[in-house]
Amino acid sequence: MIYAFYDQQLPAEVCSGASCESWYKDELKKQPRLLLLSREELMRHEAAGITTQAFPKTLRLGGVDCLATYLHEPGDPKDGVTVDVPLFALNQVNEERCEWLVPGMLKDKIQALIKTLHQRPRSRLVPLPDTAARMAEQLNEPQLFGSGSLTDAVLKLVRDATSLDIKRGDMKLDMLPAHLFMNFRVVDEHGRQLGTGRNLGALKGELGSQARGAFQALAGLKNLAVSVQPDLGKNTGSTPDSAQNRAPAQAGRAQAAPEKIAPRAPERYTSWSFGELPELMEIRKGAQTLIGFPALIDLGDAVTIEVFDEPDVAAAKHRAGLRRLFSLQIKDALKYLEKNLPDLQKMATAYMLVGRAADNSGGGTLEELRTQIIEVALDRAFLLDPLPTHEAEFKKRVDDGRGRLTLIASEVARLAAGILAEFAVAQRKIKDSKNATEAAADAAQQLQRLVPKRFLTATPYAQLQHFARYLKAITARLEKWRADPARDAARMAELRPQEQRYWRLVAERKGATDARMQEFRWLLEELRVSFFAQELRTPQPVSVKRLEKAWLQLNT
Repeated sequence: MIYAFYDQQLPAEVCSGASCESWYKDELKKQPRLLLLSREELMRHEAAGITTQAFPKTLRLGGVDCLATYLHEPGDPKDGVTVDVPLFALNQVNEERCEWLVPGMLKDKIQALIKTLHQRPRSRLVPLPDTAARMAEQLNEPQLFGSGSLTDAVLKLVRDATSLDIKRGDMKLDMLPAHLFMNFRVVDEHGRQLGTGRNLGALKGELGSQARGAFQALAGLKNLAVSVQPDLGKNTGSTPDSAQNRAPAQAGRAQAAPEKIAPRAPERYTSWSFGELPELMEIRKGAQTLIGFPALIDLGDAVTIEVFDEPDVAAAKHRAGLRRLFSLQIKDALKYLEKNLPDLQKMATAYMLVGRAADNSGGGTLEELRTQIIEVALDRAFLLDPLPTHEAEFKKRVDDGRGRLTLIASEVARLAAGILAEFAVAQRKIKDSKNATEAAADAAQQLQRLVPKRFLTATPYAQLQHFARYLKAITARLEKWRADPARDAARMAELRPQEQRYWRLVAERKGATDARMQEFRWLLEELRVSFFAQELRTPQPVSVKRLEKAWLQLNT
């Protein structure tokens, strides 16, 4: 902008220091303020493209307008864009939205992304600045900007432009300079900084529980009663940053319109006497609008209602609360089950070894095993999707599930008995395989991951059907080891990289897994069966090549 100003003021014949001095001396007599740039002209940003549209003063994140500040100082921790995120909104900030930064920085980020590609696709995109400018112009359209992942959006444009099958992993985000990632400053209600950094996941991990408390306290929503007006229509709103924030597990919840909720004293419920439970509700605080996700909370002898800032957390809490509410309706049936689960004592003997430490402490108890079996049986009898959202549905589910509960519980108990029997055999085999040091250590780690103390409730029921086979494969592997230890080592060398990258990804995501990660995890177990106990067969063909393909899909 400054260059443009002086270029406009100086005549074409001024092309040296001497000619400029001579011209300026004469012209100054006529125009005393010649070459003085006024504040109004200096602030006329449009000439340089520095508009409030390109570099907005606030960004809407988590349903809240967050203050945005900008700094161009390479190497400075605040280089780039910094947003002040109120603590109560932290958990609702969408990571994918933050990838896009602001419209004025989009071109630079796109150029940096395509610069990390391999030489072949990159060569089809030169000159990179022009390509990045074209892509930025397309993605800056209001209906596209901030929607979904920027990396995925750029990936699609690159594929279209190059006709090459570019994978997500081909774009190396770790090569991007720091200023191309949004910097977050989490602040409390007084504006005091609680945390800062460019890793949103790490900030949520550090301050997430505080943020949830602040969110609930903000609107007095720690405990509340929900009153739903019967004439409200379906909800057409979306969550703060993206409708994709909604948890799939809540898909069966009522799509009621946002409610005006008045905070009340904590209420306890032992039956469905609180009206219809909406999937989400709108909470207004001044000019800001937040989205809350109501859930039933298990209090042991009753349930209450709380509102959460994260749909995934709300969904998990709600299932536990709903399970408790069903349990309270069938107390007699549960008392009978607790005393009559088949072979419980025998199972408990094997279960004592599950989760046991090297010093023989911390093994499972009969009560813990019984609780898990009954929880799984309750889920199978009453909590299949879609979940009930009002009293009539709830009562029908109680009537339908009550008659099936005993039969389902017996089925779950038999499944648990089979798994625990094979667990005991595999564990003894590991202890007896002292010469097979590496294979036994690997099998012990597999056993620990496969059968933690809450394996029955932590594992999808369909997958539990395969556990006995997985455990038999461990025993078969160690029995074969003596005949051909070199073959076992070679198979382990093929398997180890696949497992290491999966568990590394689980650690990076702090234990959170999605459907594709779950699929890959069970393919690993099937690959072990194929490698070490082929005679036990796998339900579908499996190989290292198939896992490589699944891993690529996981990262696209």
